[in-house]
Amino acid sequence: MGIQDIIEGKKQWRAHMARVKALPPDYQIVYKEMQRYLFKVGPIDLTDGNLLAGIVDFFEEGAVSGKGVLELIGTDVAAFCDGLIKDSRTYAEIYQESVSGKTGTAE
Repeated sequence: MGIQDIIEGKKQWRAHMARVKALPPDYQIVYKEMQRYLFKVGPIDLTDGNLLAGIVDFFEEGAVSGKGVLELIGTDVAAFCDGLIKDSRTYAEIYQESVSGKTGTAE
């Protein structure tokens, strides 16, 4: 990864966060909680950038239609996040496999 890749990544992240800041306050709060949860759980797909961007797209559509954020996702934010990543491998799973001696495909 070169310096240009790092700079481009930062530009994309700043543009992403600008979209989050443009959301209504309740959407921002829930997004930040979802982001915190997903960073803690550590799905491998999180690094490609599509998951978080997809959440922002979904929230933007909900905000435009005038719905509250809890109408979109329900009251259990963690359960909603778990539903998003249910088929994704996590870094915790890969670590557990390596510790327990199971052979698997590490990504």
